[in-house]
Amino acid sequence: MCQQAVKEKRDSYKSIHLYFQDESRFGMFTKNGRALTVKGVKPICPFQQVFKSTYLFGAFSPITGDKFLLEYPNCNADIFELFLNELSKENPTELKVMVVDNAAFHKAKKIKIPDNIVLIFQPPYSPEVNPAEQIWAWYKRAFTNRIYKSIPQIVDFISNKSENLTKELVKSITRQEYIFSNTI
Repeated sequence: MCQQAVKEKRDSYKSIHLYFQDESRFGMFTKNGRALTVKGVKPICPFQQVFKSTYLFGAFSPITGDKFLLEYPNCNADIFELFLNELSKENPTELKVMVVDNAAFHKAKKIKIPDNIVLIFQPPYSPEVNPAEQIWAWYKRAFTNRIYKSIPQIVDFISNKSENLTKELVKSITRQEYIFSNTI
């Protein structure tokens, strides 16, 4: 069905581009990770248990290194539709073929998908095939073992980290051989 949609639409656009999309939660609840200490000494890391968060939606191209990121206060079908609408405005003459996971809100019947976007659903329970997951791991490594006192502090962290996410870095983080091989 997706191949058919791409075939029907491809002549209406100047180019076709592949993206991998995902979203990630960034919250005030401390994400603990590894810490370096002397052997036998238990690491002491800062911790807070506050249940406030924000979400970062992203679409990434392992081929060109293009990225599109938006931060939202929630994660649901309405927000996903807003994200799609904003993405569709970026280079509107491009047909965006976007791989998404099987989150229920990605498949909500009420979502109106812009004409220049075609969604492809990855196999269920297979986050390892979505290179966007590697981008989130890159963000989360810097987010670990830190305390954020407010959502604006988290948004500042996201903004600063996103500024450092260059096209070359996106390509290196998201490069997965199956995307570039003809053996699928």
